[in-house]
Amino acid sequence: MRALPGRWVAAALVAWLWLAFAGCRRVPLPGPPAVRVVRILDGDTLEVLRDGRAERVRLWGIDCPERGQAFGSAARRFTGDLAFGQNVVLRSHGTDGYGRLLAEVILPDGRNLNQELVRAGLAWWYREYASEALELARLEQEARAARRGLWSDADPLPPWEFRRSRGARTGAPLMRDGR
Repeated sequence: MRALPGRWVAAALVAWLWLAFAGCRRVPLPGPPAVRVVRILDGDTLEVLRDGRAERVRLWGIDCPERGQAFGSAARRFTGDLAFGQNVVLRSHGTDGYGRLLAEVILPDGRNLNQELVRAGLAWWYREYASEALELARLEQEARAARRGLWSDADPLPPWEFRRSRGARTGAPLMRDGR
């Protein structure tokens, strides 16, 4: 009985592929490099270690209460609890007028620190600088409705108004054009 040439070629190809890939293992594609959080300055500003140098990062799209303002310490503590000492991934959104990197901080478990602060009621969605961040808008509405964190106050004072009332230059994210 004579074997069909097509079957012989197919069997040879399968055997060759099996031999060629039998010893190969899957290697994950590299993602963005992680950086280590080495300092928490306040709820929305931290420092990371990148290439042996500290780099200041301002969390993009949010504004946490300032030191001396209601919930300012709680926001700083929350940020520290989630991020300090962790290897995180930064999603850059450029730099601010102070030279700080504006970024979303992705925690080791995949959560977005910026979103977690808003969800917990410890930050405002910073509409003026991140109008396209609709998830932050949704999370702020959710926190307001549940009266979480700063939304438990009858009339919480936004940090940009707090800074303006004190005449402070404490970290409002200025854009390149000085806004």
